[in-house]
Amino acid sequence: MLPKPQIVNLPVYQPGKPIEEVKRELGLEEVIKLASNENPYGCSPKARAAIEAEFANLSLYPDGSAAELTEVLAGHHGVNRDQIIFGCGSDEIIALITRAFFLPGDETIMADATFSVYKSNADIEGAVSIEVPLKDGTHDLQAMLGRIGEKTKAVWICNPNNPTGTIVSNAELISFLDRVPANVLVVLDEAYAEYVTDPEYSNGIKLLSKYPNLIVLRTFSKIYGLASLRIGYGVGQPDVIKLINQVREPFNTSRIAQAAAKASVTDHEFISDCRAKNREGIEYLYEQFDRIELSYFPAHGNFIMVDVNSPAVEMFQSLLKLGIIVRAGFGKYPNHIRVTVGSAEQNAKFIAALEQVLSGQGARV
Repeated sequence: MLPKPQIVNLPVYQPGKPIEEVKRELGLEEVIKLASNENPYGCSPKARAAIEAEFANLSLYPDGSAAELTEVLAGHHGVNRDQIIFGCGSDEIIALITRAFFLPGDETIMADATFSVYKSNADIEGAVSIEVPLKDGTHDLQAMLGRIGEKTKAVWICNPNNPTGTIVSNAELISFLDRVPANVLVVLDEAYAEYVTDPEYSNGIKLLSKYPNLIVLRTFSKIYGLASLRIGYGVGQPDVIKLINQVREPFNTSRIAQAAAKASVTDHEFISDCRAKNREGIEYLYEQFDRIELSYFPAHGNFIMVDVNSPAVEMFQSLLKLGIIVRAGFGKYPNHIRVTVGSAEQNAKFIAALEQVLSGQGARV
């Protein structure tokens, strides 16, 4: 049985190391996971109640069109119902976009250090990924524009960017979109949008009416705290959404996920509180990194990428032994780790462990 030749050497996505696995392997009682940008404050109480209410309906198929959730979300964003598509996380929307539009030999443009799922899905479809170097950890939109050619199908912009946490401003994004050919799809991944407090940040959904080749991705995995339920969505023009819907599996999101997402959208107090606590955590980590004299990229999501002045993979292993899980292995940044902004207690324990490793002590916290 022969597979597609382009997937033979395709690397398997490596998620953040599970807490249970670390406890078992290292014999630790307490492990803090700051690797997958999960919300340390959980999900909305309204979402919990909605989940419990759905237990009575576990024998029923979900609504394949997610009609009720679509209605709520359309009102929330001020768009029409036919402009929204849901997926098993926004990861699936990325896969569906490549399935719907990419042919072998097509070209797609992205940053050289960004969410790896863009490239992996392009590889699966036999498309050619053009990776444009970041500039000071930020998308170089001018350089990306210069790489657009006759074979370009799509450009990916992760804003805030994962893993660096940087953003492109509203003015920069509009200038870019004004010059992108109308036949090139621009995928704006705003998975961390709800965390951003910078007034210069762009809300891509508000730009959809002007740019028909734009599609915006959002997720309920991050600030909404529903990562285990796997539900995300894309918003675009109806004709683009229709094409993506044509390659979507009929029951790709569960009843529980839809119910929890619908309840979460209405809990503005929970989201506002999480955003404020996250900002406090960022400021605390800024202060600590400055004190320790470590450089870092400006953080606009719920994570910070920091230069630890030593091989990041070694730092990852040293922190792991102290019960702290972070992320490393970002090829262009071999001395950087990415750490999720946790609760105040988690952040303090991370800093304590980091300092112990940097001082060469390596004792457990």
